[in-house]
Amino acid sequence: MFSDVEIKLKKRNKLLFSRDSQCLQDLIILIQIQNHRTLVMWALDCAKLPLSQFEAKYPDELRPRTCLELCEAWARGKIKMPGAKRAILDAHAVAKTIDDCEYGALCHAIGHAGATVHVETHALGLPIYELTALVLKYGKDNYQKAVSEKIDYYYHRLVHWQENTDKLELDWADFLADDTRPNKEKILREKRKLKQQR
Repeated sequence: MFSDVEIKLKKRNKLLFSRDSQCLQDLIILIQIQNHRTLVMWALDCAKLPLSQFEAKYPDELRPRTCLELCEAWARGKIKMPGAKRAILDAHAVAKTIDDCEYGALCHAIGHAGATVHVETHALGLPIYELTALVLKYGKDNYQKAVSEKIDYYYHRLVHWQENTDKLELDWADFLADDTRPNKEKILREKRKLKQQR
């Protein structure tokens, strides 16, 4: 289940998960059938835990929190993209500022969660980076249980938001209220499949 992670650890890759990671395939399938609003709710919800962990170590660094706050405002139609985009880039920039691989990965996870408002393909960045942070936290011999539990958490939270997002009757930006737009993660998967068949 984690064979690709083991290979990446041996190669000393900075990013230990990808769209091809076997352990993420069930989650990816579930992501592909969601509307954009559901993925936004899921990503912003799941990003609260890495944000809390990050702020416990770096309480004076406010850029990741600002990213989530502005992206939620963008999702609700309260602000336009430029302010949120700058905040997303700032959250990613924190990773370089702090020179801390584990917590830098959490910043990238938060940035991708916020960027899910822009396009569904960013949703997967949240688990890819947060799971990388978990491996760095627990080490190469002890990460499997924590990563498996976190993947289960993501899956169950996505099922929750699949069932409940539209029941909340929240305000949404026009582009998120439009259910005629196809899921970009699904489109990407289909393109990748076609490319592999050639």
